[in-house]
Amino acid sequence: MTGPIIVFETLSKWYPLYQPVTAGLKRFLFGFPAAMRSLRLNRFEALRDVSFSVYSGETFGIIGLNGAGKSTTLGLIAGVLSPSRGSVKVTGRVSPLLELGSGFHQELTGAENIELNGVLMGLSRRQVAERLKSIIEFSELGDYMHQPIRTYSSGMLARLGFSIVAHLDPQILLIDEILAVGDLSFQKKCTQRLDHFKKKGVTMVFVSHAMEDVTGLCDRVMWIEDHTVRMIGPPQKVVEAYVGSIH
Repeated sequence: MTGPIIVFETLSKWYPLYQPVTAGLKRFLFGFPAAMRSLRLNRFEALRDVSFSVYSGETFGIIGLNGAGKSTTLGLIAGVLSPSRGSVKVTGRVSPLLELGSGFHQELTGAENIELNGVLMGLSRRQVAERLKSIIEFSELGDYMHQPIRTYSSGMLARLGFSIVAHLDPQILLIDEILAVGDLSFQKKCTQRLDHFKKKGVTMVFVSHAMEDVTGLCDRVMWIEDHTVRMIGPPQKVVEAYVGSIH
C-alpha cells in the first residue's frame, strides 16, 4: 500500500424531511424564519462526521446494520452523491457495482447491455467487442444473452453485472453485496476474480453482511453504527466486536 486515494474528512450527508404546511399558509408566511429553522432541523442524517482513508491497493471492508450508512458511503465515493458537509477526495477511476441492474436498459438484450455498460465504464466499443466473448462465457448466461434483461432474475442480473466489471481494468472497485447473489459456483468464481484484482493491486471497497467474505478478502474494516464510524481496524477484530454487539 502507498498513499491514500480515498479520503473522507468530517463528512456528513443528510436529506431534508419535508412536511406539509398544516397550520395554514398565512401563519407559515408570517412565521417564515421559525418555519425555515424547523425545516432545517427536520432532516434524515445518513452519515455524521465520518473520517477515514483508503490506501492504494487496499481492500477496505465496510460493515454495519441495514440503514447504518454503508451504501451512502459507496455512493459518495462513486460521485453519485455529494456531501452535505465535509469533503470526500477520490484519486483514480471508479468502477462501481452498487446495485443490481443499475445502468442496465430493460429493453436491451444482455449482449447489448454489455456494450452499453462497457462504454459507460470507460471502455471503447472496440475494447468491448474484444472482450465480449469472454464476458459472455464468464456469465454462463448462454442463450439468455439474446433476450431483453427485463426477463432476467436477480441472480442473472448479478451474473451480468459482475461479468462486465470482471473484464474491466479497474483502479478503484466498489462492491455492494454482489457476492450474496447467485449460486455457490458463481459466488466462488466472483471471489476468485476479486482475489485476482487484489493481486494486481486494484483498490477495492467492499460492503457485505457476509462476515466470512469480509474477513477473507479485506485488509482493514470499518464498522458504521448509527450513521457514524464506530471502529476501524483489522478485519477479525472489528468483525468480532460487531458480531458481539448484535448478539
